[in-house]
Parts: sequence; C-alpha cells; structure tokens
Amino acid sequence: MDIEEILHEILTDLLNRLGMEVTKISITEEENENYFINISSENPSELIGYHGDNIQAIQHILKTLAWKKTGNNNFNILLDVDNYRKRQEENVMNLAKRKIAMARKTRRPQNLPPMNPFLRRKIHLLCMEPGMDDIETLSQGEGDRRHIVIKLK
Repeated sequence: MDIEEILHEILTDLLNRLGMEVTKISITEEENENYFINISSENPSELIGYHGDNIQAIQHILKTLAWKKTGNNNFNILLDVDNYRKRQEENVMNLAKRKIAMARKTRRPQNLPPMNPFLRRKIHLLCMEPGMDDIETLSQGEGDRRHIVIKLK
C-alpha cells in the first residue's frame, strides 16, 4: 500500500468516526513528499471550524497516525477543505501586497493581523522576492497575537 492509499484510508476512517459528511477526498503528491489533500464536503464549515481550528486538528491527527502506520516521518501533509486554505492564503497575500504599497507610499510601518506560522512564513518569503529589496518584515507578539510588521529598510 502506498502513502496516498494509507492517507486516504486513515482520513476516511477518522472522518467517519467524527461523523463528518464528505463528498470527495483528493490526494496529490507535490514536490519532496509533500501531500496535498483537499476534502469536498456538503458542510465545509463543520470541517474547517473556527479560524481553521478543526482542519488544523484533523491534519495533525492524520499526520501522526500516518507516520505511525508507515513508520516513516519524512513526508508532510497539508489538509484543505473546499480550498479554504488556498483562498485564505490568496487573501492574505493580497493584503500583504496592499500593505507593502502603503508602506512605500506613507514610509510608515504597516501591521498585519495575527496569523498562523504558515501564513507568516509565506509573507516573509514574499518580501524576500526580487523587487522587494526596500522591504523588511518582522514578527511581533506572542502566541495567537503574533503578527507581521512590514516596513521600509
């Protein structure tokens, strides 16, 4: 049984035990043994949870069970529900681009709202791309209040 089949089996069993209605589970392997899993559901908000808490918890449980079953922890899993995370990432990146433009225009630091480490990392990487030589990012705050400040160098 390959990793994709194992992931599908574990996730299907987990969602059934949680009483979650699922229409379709699609699993694709991206580079370097990173698996992207998108769940289609009639009731996506139940799977996503408040600010993505449920999806994050399900992803963690799935990853732990898959690592245990395969005896291999050299792969990663990104779980999404009806492309929620993809849309969230696009929205955050668009906000960051607007804040970069505002920082350049006003020459004042711009604060982004608190967000998870994955999204903060995406913004830090965005600000390291070519054409961003004048932009600097800092993470400030603790825990759930951790956010990015975008400013000119």
